[in-house]
Amino acid sequence: MDVSGTIETILGNKPRPIWSVSPDATIYDAIAMMAEKNVGALLVMENEKLVGIISERDYSRKVMLKGKTSRDSFVREIMTTELTTAHPRETVEECLRFMTDKRIRHLPVVAEGELRGVISIGDLVKHVISAQSATLEQLKDYISGGYPS
Repeated sequence: MDVSGTIETILGNKPRPIWSVSPDATIYDAIAMMAEKNVGALLVMENEKLVGIISERDYSRKVMLKGKTSRDSFVREIMTTELTTAHPRETVEECLRFMTDKRIRHLPVVAEGELRGVISIGDLVKHVISAQSATLEQLKDYISGGYPS
């Protein structure tokens, strides 16, 4: 399947806010922010530098299952620090394959040392569905003899 498009295109269609939290925030505050913003992960920023990511998966596996309390523990204790990032020029197909293989749902996008955004597996799936729908419409028009004016 040809999945065209770049990550830059997807970022251009997303709302601009990048939700983040400090590594010194409580896990409770991070989870509350995820709920308020309706997101599954937050970037962890320290002095405007990306130092990690905290996700609902981190919470369920590193807090709930280990008997920690979210009000007395800090983001730095459970955040994922071994980050892989995407470049805005990477293709949707490359990122889909990578995220599927690594079983990750969120991927920070960085260019020239600057954080440009974050994409989720859901963002990529929406893009693929949109591209497929457009292709199907074009094929339908071609088969039925209709041509764009």
